[in-house]
Amino acid sequence: MDSLTQAALGAVVGHTVLGKHIGRTSVIAGAILGTLPDLDVLISFGGPVEDFTYHRSFSHSLIVQLALAPILSWLIVRLRPHYGVIHKSWFIAILAIFWTHSLLDACTVYGTQLFWPLTEYPFGLSSVFIIDPLYTLPLLIALLFAFKWGWNTDRSAKASQLALLVSTLYLCWGGLSKTIVEDKVYQAWHATKPEKEVISVVSTPMPLNSLLWRIVLDEGSHYSIAHVGLWEDTDSIKFRTYPKGNELLIKLQDQWDVKRLTWFSKGFYKAELRGDQILISDTRMGVEGAYAFNFAIGAIGPDRAISPQKAIKINDEIDWSKLPLVWDRLWDSSISLHPQDYGYQGSGKTKLM
Repeated sequence: MDSLTQAALGAVVGHTVLGKHIGRTSVIAGAILGTLPDLDVLISFGGPVEDFTYHRSFSHSLIVQLALAPILSWLIVRLRPHYGVIHKSWFIAILAIFWTHSLLDACTVYGTQLFWPLTEYPFGLSSVFIIDPLYTLPLLIALLFAFKWGWNTDRSAKASQLALLVSTLYLCWGGLSKTIVEDKVYQAWHATKPEKEVISVVSTPMPLNSLLWRIVLDEGSHYSIAHVGLWEDTDSIKFRTYPKGNELLIKLQDQWDVKRLTWFSKGFYKAELRGDQILISDTRMGVEGAYAFNFAIGAIGPDRAISPQKAIKINDEIDWSKLPLVWDRLWDSSISLHPQDYGYQGSGKTKLM
């Protein structure tokens, strides 16, 4: 999730556990600790693919956090001896802040390695968008009430507890909404394309809501995309199919970067030729023509021979002026969110990182 949400969540969790003991300090410490796991973005892991796929690994591991919490709580008490009487509460607060951070991240589609180093599997429930005001607002409102009523009062403590309950129920709602929408998609697929086998499906909420979803169906050599509203009729669901470009990866499939990206994306990728470069994109995040994570992993020479190269991150510029279409599509299923239908083919501009 975004940094504001994680800081707010950490602040509310810290206030819930420690507020009656140390007041405002619990909120400040909670916000700092709630941001701490994401500081792994400042670490260079050796390359763009490494940075992409090792993010949310050790710093988000429930195992590492369980080991780190008693060390940090001991250090805090060591530096501030008067906190010794609430040493146990500090441990509980730190662990709760770390674990809620990681578990919330695991509700997004990106992938969070919750049990590193036992496994690097990137858990991603994809039941909430990376920025969702309906999750964050209850947390911010609770902090405002705590500021007004006093950080260590019973009323402010109850406000924080209620905010955590409401935000958690919203996550549960996202999971329910996801289940309903996926069921509609399966029905529509089997009704319109019964002869085509689907290997796997990923559904992600569209920006800033949990009512409109983007569905990607992996068919092996192709993938299909549909946009589905929660209350939409099955008959109105339309699929748009694209080639995955596997033929471009035949001579590159043994490269570490390629193997790592296809594994991390859980098979939801596309390869394309852009100029003389071969790009691979994670199709779970972004839109067709402007995916959030793209990497140049090979090149085609004048003789059409394919040669591998060390991955280079390619940043596509996204046309955010089309964002209001998401709201329009929520109420009108005849509106298409496939970029080519509303005249958007990508900016054509790329930035090499």
